[in-house]
Amino acid sequence: MAVDFNIVGKRIKDARKAKDMTQEMLAEKMSVSIAYLSKIETGKLHINLERLSEICGLLNVTEGQILNGVSNNSSKYLINEFSELLRKCSPEQQKLIYNLAKTVYETK
Repeated sequence: MAVDFNIVGKRIKDARKAKDMTQEMLAEKMSVSIAYLSKIETGKLHINLERLSEICGLLNVTEGQILNGVSNNSSKYLINEFSELLRKCSPEQQKLIYNLAKTVYETK
């Protein structure tokens, strides 16, 4: 799966705004220029995992929220993961997974 840095940047921007932070405030905490942060938020600059982790820590969000759009703690997380997995499976594999899940559910 390729990373869409435009979407990643938008999610970073949205998370920053949700914390009532300006670009200047976040850039200062990161010890970078406002122009650098702006390039990240517009997807013009591809950030590495170390920088992403730093931003997530400062904004108190998970990397999953920024990369996938959902938190690992969210109830939607597994639904999205399951959907992605099922989409990659053949119809026979999907039926097997369904039957397995149904059996596990019924034995709870």
